[in-house]
Amino acid sequence: MNNGYVELSREQWSELRKNTPLTLTADELEELRGVDDPIDLTEVTDIYLPLTRLLNLHFTGSKERSSVLSAFLGHPEQRIPYILGIAGSVAVGKSTTARLLHTLLARWPEHPHVELITTDSFLYPNAVLEAKGIMQRKGFPESYDRRALVRFVAEVKAGAAEVRAPIYSHLEYDIVPGASQVVKSPDILIIEGLNVLQPAPPTSLAVNDYFDFSIYVDAKVEDIRTWYVDRFHKLRRTAFEDPKSYFRYIAELSYEEATAFAVNVWRDINERNLVENIAPTRGRADLVLKKGADHSVRRVRLRQT
Repeated sequence: MNNGYVELSREQWSELRKNTPLTLTADELEELRGVDDPIDLTEVTDIYLPLTRLLNLHFTGSKERSSVLSAFLGHPEQRIPYILGIAGSVAVGKSTTARLLHTLLARWPEHPHVELITTDSFLYPNAVLEAKGIMQRKGFPESYDRRALVRFVAEVKAGAAEVRAPIYSHLEYDIVPGASQVVKSPDILIIEGLNVLQPAPPTSLAVNDYFDFSIYVDAKVEDIRTWYVDRFHKLRRTAFEDPKSYFRYIAELSYEEATAFAVNVWRDINERNLVENIAPTRGRADLVLKKGADHSVRRVRLRQT
């Protein structure tokens, strides 16, 4: 045990699956995978089925604690949404993790209503970022409307029937004016984003104050850099070719020019954000998935205290 965590090898972790069934097909997994994410059903079986078993036990325990408190206070039992946070760097695979858990958790025997939201929805619109002079710091903590995000999560946790969040378009690289995602009384809400484990300013609440459980997807910086550049080239040959894409001009660059562009963006923005803001929050997570160079999870750290 290290700093309140127990560290498990992949083999030790996979044994904790017990009899948790695999409810996902290879075709379904293909639809959930991120760009250039090589995850396969072996990874789902070894890593994500033990994780869903843990989350099921934790979810059940959370409901039981809520029932005990309601009984003690003499109040009618209230269903309180369970909130799961997922953090990590750009290109580390946290979005795939979030989508995969969204699907697996919804297929529990209890058939809970599971919703997924990304903190991209709470980025300030580009016009606001430009006005603030922080367009080049998009993804850094100050580029998000933190108060709006915390307010959204607080309303969901309080049991509001419907809560709306903005919608972010990766194609247009901006918030979509007038569009919203409606979250309707979920049993489980998954919140995925770069900075979901950031501490709050003094006297304020952080979004992770509302979390029941949190996951940090981790890897070596040099591995994430490689994944980022590889993903960039994949997008250059696909999404960036769309005439509506904010990055349409990148599709016209040569391979060498595009590589230099990606490396510079990684060094000046994403790696800096990772080192300064994201990685320091790793110790706040309840569980850390440590990936190897091949994108597979090699070790798992689980908080025990």
